[in-house]
Amino acid sequence: MTEKNRLRSLSILLISVWLVLFVLIPNLMILVLSILTRDESQFYRWEYTWENYQRLFDPVYLQVFLHSLWMAVVTTLLCLLLAYPFAYFVAQAPKRWRNLLLLLVIIPFWTNSLIRTYAIKVILGTKGLLNTVLLELGLIETPLRLLYTETAVILGLTYLLLPFMILPLFAVLEKIDPNLNEAAADLGANAWKRFWRITVPLSLPGVIAGSLMVLLPALGMFYISDILGGAKNLVVGNIIKSQFLDARDWPFGSAASVTLTVVMALMLFAYYRVSRNQNRELIDR
Repeated sequence: MTEKNRLRSLSILLISVWLVLFVLIPNLMILVLSILTRDESQFYRWEYTWENYQRLFDPVYLQVFLHSLWMAVVTTLLCLLLAYPFAYFVAQAPKRWRNLLLLLVIIPFWTNSLIRTYAIKVILGTKGLLNTVLLELGLIETPLRLLYTETAVILGLTYLLLPFMILPLFAVLEKIDPNLNEAAADLGANAWKRFWRITVPLSLPGVIAGSLMVLLPALGMFYISDILGGAKNLVVGNIIKSQFLDARDWPFGSAASVTLTVVMALMLFAYYRVSRNQNRELIDR
């Protein structure tokens, strides 16, 4: 065995051990725990039950899930509306400017997301930057109540997750062959038709990938809701966190976590099917 093959085998082994120890085993533990019974003294008891999953359909938890899904969908749409023009502009920009523009997108990752969330809280507060500017300009007479609202949570999620929409869109838009648009222009298609019939269909994989990368984390980022939303604007992650840390109901928290994981897996499977079907259509053409 050559040195290169040994290094590759060692790398695969280390990655496999890491995934087994820190991904597979913890997820299996959560899965098993989700069908156990809660115990006041030891957190769980080895009595199997499906009651934890049945409790997820309780109107209280179901309402939180639907409200969380609503905020996640709105966040995804806002990110898409903001990210698509920017990603398109970057993809069309000269190559010497692309790296700089992409750097501006990546720079927020250099700061902890929790710190950035508190920065948003300072901006949206009653005596925060936004209200101060609006009062000084005479646009409002009394401070706006922005914090601890659904709007604040959506704004926070949009701000933090916007780069996750931009980067997949840029990766797809950059690869679109410009000769396609030139050929369409020669055939008489105007700019709008070229964009709608060529750019948009070819960028759908990036749209779907970016939407998943925004939608899925938005369902679980509980600290955004804690800091910006208050008690009335919870996400699924808040339920999971409260069951483990506050209520100490580990089986029910595990059931909620497994359910969220299954939802994520179904969405990823849907993305895989759409991408595969689109690739087949391109091959058939």
